[in-house]
Amino acid sequence: MNTDIQIITLDEIDAESHLLFDVRSPKEHEEYHIPGAERLSIFSNEERAEIGTIYKQVSKEKAMERGLEIVSPKLPHFFKRIKEKIEQNPDKQVVIYCARGGMRSKSIAQTMNMMGIKCLQLEGGIRSYRKRVEELLERFEQFPKQIIVIEGYTGTMKTKILDRLESEGYPVVNLEKMAGHKGSIFGRIGEDPASQKKFESLLYERLQQLQTSATLIIESESKRIGRVVVPDFLLEGKYSGTRIHVTIPFPMRVKYICDVYDPHLYKEEIKEAITKLTKRIHPEIMTGIHEALSQSDYEEVVSFLLENYYDPKYNFAEQKYDSECLHVQGESFDHLYNQIKIKVNTLLFQ
Repeated sequence: MNTDIQIITLDEIDAESHLLFDVRSPKEHEEYHIPGAERLSIFSNEERAEIGTIYKQVSKEKAMERGLEIVSPKLPHFFKRIKEKIEQNPDKQVVIYCARGGMRSKSIAQTMNMMGIKCLQLEGGIRSYRKRVEELLERFEQFPKQIIVIEGYTGTMKTKILDRLESEGYPVVNLEKMAGHKGSIFGRIGEDPASQKKFESLLYERLQQLQTSATLIIESESKRIGRVVVPDFLLEGKYSGTRIHVTIPFPMRVKYICDVYDPHLYKEEIKEAITKLTKRIHPEIMTGIHEALSQSDYEEVVSFLLENYYDPKYNFAEQKYDSECLHVQGESFDHLYNQIKIKVNTLLFQ
């Protein structure tokens, strides 16, 4: 039986022709992975840590022996899973990758080949993908695009606006969605915050989709969104691009925030976030917030926070801008969205 492993480069892979399997640990896969790749971990997080310890403290040989003990019982499952995917996608080739295109991916590809399933091994592993992401983001630093910035006070439905624009084919780069964070001290509630590598991977994929677009549409964001840092070219575009300032009635903002954060479901998380603001808000205001919180009057809590923290903070940040600003006001989401769409279309096709 031929057990030679055929190597494939990242440039040769496409979703129409290949099935990707990531054999790294769950933690590695979660940090970031090639889009569309299925996780088929040969080691759990704990097993990987154990083998790493043996490798450092005992020897490479003992680490390999222990790895073999762990992986051997799992091979029938790997074979069955890969075979099922092939049966569902008979015209596609299997590609196995690990961190650097080393022992983990080679051992699985070789074993599957011995069992009659032809597997390719990705050259350089996910490191080759990471290198491509970094290179593209560097190129965007050198060749920035026109930026349209959707801005406004907290709760002015900016994310909802971006979602609708993106669904209709506009060149939106939704940074908060990629970051898995809503961008405030409450931002991680109900979300799954991304690592920097995962964020940059998602950003890379979206920029690839929009490479022929002369314009990008983003929300006005800070340098940091949760755990991730936004690339400089987008921040610079935020300050130099054309801004569309969104205004809606205050009660509408309050209701929208309550709907988004679902305080009855995330009551404890909201309490914890409010505690973190204790030193930033006047004690009398905090007393009012805690009283409203104790009565589950979340609209009152949100009103306190907007009037006494978020709106003054936004007004201060607004002073940094000197670029062109277009103003849009609406009494309902549909009314607001239609006006924004007109402004965006004018900017895109002028």
